[in-house]
Amino acid sequence: NVIVCFLFLFCLFFSLVVLCIPALGEKWTASVVKSLEAVVGSCVVLPCSFNYPGTLLPTSRLRGIWHRIKKDEEIVYSEDNTRVLDSFKGRTNMIGKLGDKNCTLEITDVKDHDNGPFCFRIELVKTHDNKETTEKYSFVGECAQLKMRKDPPEPELFQSNTAVQGKPYSVTCSVHHTCPSHVPVFTWSRGSKDDIIHIQKPILSGIWETQSIMVFIPEENDDHTEITCTATFNGGKHFSTSHEMLTVAIGMAVIFGVICIAVMEKKTYVPQICRTYLYKVAVSAADSVRCVDLTLKLLNKI
Repeated sequence: NVIVCFLFLFCLFFSLVVLCIPALGEKWTASVVKSLEAVVGSCVVLPCSFNYPGTLLPTSRLRGIWHRIKKDEEIVYSEDNTRVLDSFKGRTNMIGKLGDKNCTLEITDVKDHDNGPFCFRIELVKTHDNKETTEKYSFVGECAQLKMRKDPPEPELFQSNTAVQGKPYSVTCSVHHTCPSHVPVFTWSRGSKDDIIHIQKPILSGIWETQSIMVFIPEENDDHTEITCTATFNGGKHFSTSHEMLTVAIGMAVIFGVICIAVMEKKTYVPQICRTYLYKVAVSAADSVRCVDLTLKLLNKI
């Protein structure tokens, strides 16, 4: 009986140790973006995730708070709006779901004094009266610092060098930003909504890229015309960039290429315009005509 009792106690003790090891290893942790740029007058989203000991709790059992570093009383976000600093009231929103351990914060109408650093605190609440408990943790080692910029970044244009009449031609307008909840809106100097698609993708933690891709069929009168893309950010600030389109007639382009290649094969002098074409640098329809004329004269001399 003594041996049986001893074995029972040993097994019970061993089971408790095994069950407790995972709990003892769990910690209060958070991952917050360290530094982000924010456009004054626009919005910014601070990516944040957290973890805590014990079982997964629903959002109703959790309370998330954002505050200034080393100043717990200077709250910039809380469900209880009366606790929020006047300068932040109505401008902050928890867009992350606490039940999914997501504490992502959105700040709108960014002010030049919203530089932070901002830290996240999680509190566990009771279910019957929703009062605070002693189970809370401020992640003062994981805080977000904002770098203010007066103007938004300039969008970039990407396109092939030469447009060929009658063939689809695409131009991509791209801009980086830090507010995926209110992405920049693109407008073009030409084209219709049916010709345009939009893509958004993450680049780094807190930094996103939004692209607007316009596809259209160039015509002869599009040669040496400008295409302008304007990106308007949340809050109304905007920035534009332009590209001069060079168009080549498809028939001329074929003749142009064949003759230039023939000249190259005969190892004779190649006009600069032809070399430009062969290296796929943009040329106009008028340049194509001049190159054909020059090349024919050279061929007659061979």
